[in-house]
Amino acid sequence: MSRRSPLFSLSALTRAYRRNLKAFARATKPVRAAATKPVRAKAVAVSRALPKAAPVARTPRKPLPASGEWIAGIAPGPAGARRFHLYVPPGLALRSGEKLPLLVMLHGCGQTGRELAASSRMNRLAVRHRFLVLYPEQERLANAHGCWNWFDRRSGKADAEAATLLAAIDLVARRHPVDMARVAVAGLSAGASMAALLAARYPERFCAVAMHSGVAPGSAESAATAMAAMHGRREGHLPDPPQALAANGAVPAPLPPLLILHGDADHVVSVRNAAATAELWAQALGARAGPMRTLQRGRRHAVRVTEYKARGRIQVTLREIVGLGHAWSGGAPGLHYSDPAGPDASALVWAFVARQFKKV
Repeated sequence: MSRRSPLFSLSALTRAYRRNLKAFARATKPVRAAATKPVRAKAVAVSRALPKAAPVARTPRKPLPASGEWIAGIAPGPAGARRFHLYVPPGLALRSGEKLPLLVMLHGCGQTGRELAASSRMNRLAVRHRFLVLYPEQERLANAHGCWNWFDRRSGKADAEAATLLAAIDLVARRHPVDMARVAVAGLSAGASMAALLAARYPERFCAVAMHSGVAPGSAESAATAMAAMHGRREGHLPDPPQALAANGAVPAPLPPLLILHGDADHVVSVRNAAATAELWAQALGARAGPMRTLQRGRRHAVRVTEYKARGRIQVTLREIVGLGHAWSGGAPGLHYSDPAGPDASALVWAFVARQFKKV
C-alpha cells in the first residue's frame, strides 16, 4: 500500500474535524428539539482509512429493518466526543411511565455501527422484543482503523473511552425512555474487548455482557502488546475499580454474567482468548465449570458449550463455534465479518441478556 502524502493526511484531518464540528453543533441543540426531530444517519465512507486486507462491506442505506427511527447523536467524554446512533423500534406505544431495556452494541475494527447493525440484524430482534439498541462509533482520529482502544491501558486511553461510552449511555437515557436497571453491552472483536472492559470497570451499570470474538480483558497495555494478546499469548486480568469508588472505600459490585461466542477457526483473535476470559470471569464470581456439551442445529456450525455456575446460577457461558472464523455468527449473508452458516449469535445474545433482565 503506497504511503500517503502530508497534504492528503492534512486534508483528511480537516474533513474529519469539520464533520465533528457539524455533529457537535447538531448535538448541542435543545434536548426537546433533538427528541422530536431525530437526525437520520448517513453512510460514512471509511475505506480509505483501512488496510487493503480488510475492505469495508457494502451495507444498505438504511439499517435493517427499514422501519423505526435511526437517531444520530454525539456524546462528549474524557476521550473526546463520540458519535452514536440509537435504534428505536416502530409502534412502541409506551404505557405511562414505561421504560425500555437498552442493548449497547460495539462494532469491531474496520467496521461501523451501521455495518454491525446490518450484519447482526439485532434491530429485528429489537422490534420483536421491544428494546432500544445503541451503536456508538469510534472516531478515526482516535484509531486509524476504527478499533476501540481496549488495549491502551498504559496511556489511559482505554479507560477514557470506557468512560466516554458510559457518558453516551447516560445521554441517551436522559433523552429516551431507558430503564437504567436493564442495560447490557455486547461487542464484536475490538468491540467485544471494550465491552468486557466497560462491564469490568462499571459492573453496577450492566446486567449482562456478551463478547463475540474478543480478547481477554487486561491482556494488553499498549499497541505493542495487543497483537500478542490477540494470538492468546498474554495472560488477562481484571482492571481495578474506578479511583472514585476505591477512594470511598466502597465494595465494588460483582461482575455481571458473561456470554462468550468465539469461532475455533478464528485466525485474527485466537480462540484461546475465549477460554481464558471465561476462566478469569468465572474465578472472580466464584463459579465453576460444568461438563462441556456439543450442540448442533440443522446444517449450522456445531457449538461446544461450557457453563460456569455459582450458587446454582449460570454466571459465564462459553460457546466455541466449530469452523467459524472472525465473523458474527449467523450474520446476514454477503457482508464482511458475517457468517450466515453459524448459529444465530444475535438470538443467543438477546436470550442471554433477557434472562438477566428478568432477575432485576
